[in-house]
Amino acid sequence: MSSRPAAGGGRWIEVDPARVARWVEGYADRHGPPVVSPQAYGLLLTAGDGTTAELHLPPGADGGARGEPARGHDAAVAAGRASRQVADLPGFVDAATAPRRIGLLLARKGAVAVGVAVGGKLLTSKVDTRYVQGRTAAGGWSQQRFARRRDNQAKAALGDAAELAVRLLLPEAATLATLVCGGDRRAVDTVLADRRLAPLAARRAARLLDVPEPRHTVLVGAVTAARAVHVLLRDPA
Repeated sequence: MSSRPAAGGGRWIEVDPARVARWVEGYADRHGPPVVSPQAYGLLLTAGDGTTAELHLPPGADGGARGEPARGHDAAVAAGRASRQVADLPGFVDAATAPRRIGLLLARKGAVAVGVAVGGKLLTSKVDTRYVQGRTAAGGWSQQRFARRRDNQAKAALGDAAELAVRLLLPEAATLATLVCGGDRRAVDTVLADRRLAPLAARRAARLLDVPEPRHTVLVGAVTAARAVHVLLRDPA
């Protein structure tokens, strides 16, 4: 379980779907029995002391759960999806823990990792790396030359990433509950801007995983992160 500050106050907590019921029990012990209210994102728990907990369904658990509040491109994608509300905690747990077939696309600079997972198991995967020159401290024409070379290398690397997504993920698009991306948002946006990948872009979740340079071990860890329940915990005003 991990925690980080949330914009506007409170903190985001990531909980394994199988541990959600136990987490709610601990929440009730600390803050009092909560009132449970169904929401588009999942459930809102309001405890007796005024503490609230928003339980957000993982991507794909409701046909397009939004996870955290969407921004920009993700907001437009999420707005076009229908979501299935859950009425109570057992229903939430059932939806969150149900095995789903999800696609994964991680991209940073010259590295990309793609895969398909069901439940917590990675079924297929491919990682590709391509050299992209680092920044240089040189000035003048040399700096401009290096910058152009670096930009060309980065564009070529993202082109290769799109080709990899076409080969491995596109044939699976119709079977995926969602596509969860991670890494650098601009790199991911560039890859999915390829018109051939429109069926995948339509299934993109708002959740963007914060991952280092994609490697196979990073991709394996991304499966767990993609399935996690995000809880927004806020203390009384």
